[in-house]
Amino acid sequence: MTSEPLRPSASTTPTSHARSHVQTATLILAAVFLLVGILGFIPGATTNYDTMTFAGHESDAMLLGVFKVSVLHNIVHLLFGVAGLAMARSASAAMGYLVGGGAVYLVLWIYGLVVDHDTAANFVPLNSADNWLHLGLGVGMIALGLLLGRPRRAARSA
Repeated sequence: MTSEPLRPSASTTPTSHARSHVQTATLILAAVFLLVGILGFIPGATTNYDTMTFAGHESDAMLLGVFKVSVLHNIVHLLFGVAGLAMARSASAAMGYLVGGGAVYLVLWIYGLVVDHDTAANFVPLNSADNWLHLGLGVGMIALGLLLGRPRRAARSA
């Protein structure tokens, strides 16, 4: 009886379709942004829905009763989600989405701190809960992008 070398089966052979951790994180965040964008248009998930404006601080609509939203705000969430889905196709683009998107959210956090919430300059609209969320998103997205996006070293063979 001759012994043949073991060949990897199709189920154990690595494929080019395997996602990296940074791509998976980007897909999850993109799905959350899409969900938030959709929920912003659903009465009940959004309180004071009848007061929602296209943009501006006059909108009293509140996603989950906490975060101020407007039509523009919801559209931005949807577009951010679509961009994440598209950029999750490659690890480098996914890393760019997380780091770049995190930087955008940090700028939005600073904007929310310096702009009076009751003026026309508050076109997004923003409130204190939004500001804290933007800080967390900014720091979290950048951290995920930098930690998950760096190349992994090959394991040393002993």
